[in-house]
Amino acid sequence: MTSYFKKRAEEYLGYIEHVRAYSPHTVKSYQQIIDEALKEIKIKLVDDTYEIDLIPYRATLIGQSKKSIYKKISVFRSFVAYLKDNGVLIKLKGDESIKLPSSLPKPIATTHLMEALKSCSKEDRLLIYMLYGLGIRISELVTLKRESISDSWVSVKGKGDKIRQIPMLDELRSLLNEYERDFGVGEYLFEKDGKPLTQNQLRYRVGKIFKKIGIKATPHQLRHSFATDLLNRGARITDVSELLGHSSLSTTQIYTKLSNSSKMENYKSAHPLCRSDDEFG
Repeated sequence: MTSYFKKRAEEYLGYIEHVRAYSPHTVKSYQQIIDEALKEIKIKLVDDTYEIDLIPYRATLIGQSKKSIYKKISVFRSFVAYLKDNGVLIKLKGDESIKLPSSLPKPIATTHLMEALKSCSKEDRLLIYMLYGLGIRISELVTLKRESISDSWVSVKGKGDKIRQIPMLDELRSLLNEYERDFGVGEYLFEKDGKPLTQNQLRYRVGKIFKKIGIKATPHQLRHSFATDLLNRGARITDVSELLGHSSLSTTQIYTKLSNSSKMENYKSAHPLCRSDDEFG
């Protein structure tokens, strides 16, 4: 049975490289982790379901850092999720998560955003503008219909089917007009043969756009950038929370921590008393 999973692992690695646009370094890391796990895990087939016991594998990880164990279990769990999405019946044992301190979101630097936009096609530029200019989730973008976009507002259906209104940027409006003039108007903003593009298709395109400039980026990072840049430029947190479609203000407050972290770094690099003694002669 291990040989079966090794073959499926090759498919999964091809998927994360070519569809999810993971870097060669990351793909190699995933391969090493999955190969390592497959040597240790116990697999048995019960009726039509593969029962996979990760406990023997986890035993070999004792002594490693929590972060390392968390990563390895998460990688294997992602592999299993891929198999389940492709119709394989699997039951996991011993995949309990290790709690780690919450980390700050990682926005994309504005300089990288501008550099990526310069090399974009008109269609890809619109994709970046929608994600970064409106701060919407990739799941919200794939279901966004043209009728939900007016000259002044974009109506977005978020979690729980809640509708929120996001102001239409003038530059985005102009870009959208050009896009529709060149490509026509369909039911969905991004579609092919009358059907909306999938989340994976758009994720792949975003990854490919930033890969050209040597950056690994995801659609959700563009959402992080939207929130962080607004707060850094003085937007009220309540407004940003509403634009993001957060049900709780506490969810948005993580971006204020990031903003404060950025301010501290700028302060330390700019204030004369934070510089080295050599600068004072």
